[in-house]
Formats: sequence, structure tokens, C-alpha cells
Amino acid sequence: MSYIEKMLAFNEKFVADKQYALFAATKYPNKKIAILSCMDTRLTEILPAALNFKNGDIKIIKNAGAVITHPFGSVMRSLLIAIYELGVEDILVIGHHDCGMQGMEASRLLCKMKERNIEPEKIDFVRYCGIDIDKWLKGFDRAEDAILETVRIIRTHPLIPADIRVYGFIMDPVTGKLDKVCMPDPDAAFEREACFLDQCTGP
Repeated sequence: MSYIEKMLAFNEKFVADKQYALFAATKYPNKKIAILSCMDTRLTEILPAALNFKNGDIKIIKNAGAVITHPFGSVMRSLLIAIYELGVEDILVIGHHDCGMQGMEASRLLCKMKERNIEPEKIDFVRYCGIDIDKWLKGFDRAEDAILETVRIIRTHPLIPADIRVYGFIMDPVTGKLDKVCMPDPDAAFEREACFLDQCTGP
């Protein structure tokens, strides 16, 4: 039996035994919090456990590195929906130590794509479409800097209400220890339009 077959068999029993009752919740986050975190497997259970979040408490958006690569990408779209449709009031950007995106070079990924028989012409076509693929696939040097930049993008986005609080944290993926990187500054005056123009230069 393959893993997928085992998964489906488990799911059938899960539903039949009504184990879903343990996770009853609504689509609205109880804590009115949205978290942007890394897709690292180590964070799947330790992040909510270390912060005392239960099923239904928060909205979690995950991607590689907990970063926003474009102000009109899927991450910002999800955050806007979380705010305007689901009542989110606080956004937490949580990166982590020992992140796989740290030091990631686009050239290495492109080589691996070619090894998996992605034709160079297809990579060239992506570039022809206006995507700076080297920037798009590049990681970061320091997780703390990536967190600060992502917080800045969210805070200065023209569609984010001024009363939304945005925090930046970094987590130890082994112990779950959380350290502050950036806290909301109620007295800070952000030039949203000027900062936003800087963000629009990415892919």
C-alpha cells in the first residue's frame, strides 16, 4: 500500500470515528491574528504549541522564508482577505533560525531545474515575460533582515488599514523560543505611497 493509499484509509477512519469533533472551529480566527511563517516542517506543530494557539485561534499563511516577494502577490491577497473578511487585527511575521532560504542562490535552483530536464528555453521564456527570476528565487543573508523587510512591506502597503498592528519575530525551530525583531510603533509616520513605489519593482 502506497503512502497516499494509507493516508486515504486513515482519513476514512478519522471521519467515521468523528475525530473531527476535537477540532471544531469557524473560519473566523478567535484571536484575530494572522501569522505569516515559513513552510519549514519543524514549525508545523511547534509554532502553535509554543505560542499556545489552538485550532481556530489564528490564520496561518506559509511560504518559503516567510517573505513577501511582491506587494500584489498571493501573500498580500491572503492578508487583505484576513483583515477585511475575517476580522484580523494583528499580523505576526515569524521567521526562524537555520532557515533553508538563508544563503539560497537562484543559480543553484536553476541548475537543479536543468538537471530535472527543465529546458533552458523555458527559463529564458520566464525572463522574457518580465520576471527577474534571479531575484525571485534568491534567498536572504539574514533572517532578521528578511523579517524586517516583510514587516515594512505590510505596514506601508496602501491597502492595509493604519490600525493594523504588524510584528516581527524569529523562532528557534528546535525549542520554539520566540524573539522580537520588530514591534509596532504607534508614533511612526510611514510614507505609504513612497515606500510602496519601491516595492513595485520586484517580480
